[in-house]
Order: sequence, then C-alpha cells, then structure tokens
Amino acid sequence: MNKDKQKNLKRAIRHKRVRSRVAGSEARPRLAVFKANRHIYAQLIDDAAGKTLAAASSKEVKSKGKKTDVAKEVGKLIAGKAVLKNIKAVSFDRGGNAYHGRVKALAEGAREAGLNF
Repeated sequence: MNKDKQKNLKRAIRHKRVRSRVAGSEARPRLAVFKANRHIYAQLIDDAAGKTLAAASSKEVKSKGKKTDVAKEVGKLIAGKAVLKNIKAVSFDRGGNAYHGRVKALAEGAREAGLNF
C-alpha cells in the first residue's frame, strides 16, 4: 500500500472512532470540520434531527493570508452564526484530523467568538 492510501485509511479510521463518541443534539450541536487542500469548512449539525443548523467556509472569508489565519476567521464566522441561533455550547468533531494547524486555529477562533466546547 502506498503512502497516500495508507494516510487516508488511517484518517478514515480516526474519523470513525471520533464519530462513534461525538454526537450532536439540538441543545449541543456537533461542530464538524472538513479540511481540503485549499479550503476549510465548518458545520453545526443536529444529529438527532439530521439537520445542518449553520455552515461556514473559507470561501466566505474575504481576508487573504496564511491558511491558519483564514481558518481562525472561519471559526469566528461559524461562532457568530451560532450565537444568532442562540447556540452557546457545541461538541467538537475534528473529522479524523489531528488537533493541530488549521483545525486548531478554527477551534480557537470559535472559542474567541463565544462558543464553548
């Protein structure tokens, strides 16, 4: 198995493990993070109803710069949308990614803007 396939397989295994433990409800939705090469996406999901309550991505952010800086802005954006819907606490789903770099920056941005997790 080549290196890229093995890396993706391990991420998928981590993602499955995280999702078995983290679930969202209407009172405390799941903040799911998806990281692509160019962009980063965040969603607030109510797993009980199967609905996305709010979403934000780096495509919505106008600031340019480092990917970590843009991820922090996405975190602030999703937290702002959550506050508008009276959501103060969330469960963080890192999606199989390491809590490092862009994922960590998004989480810190969301915490700065008022989300608790």
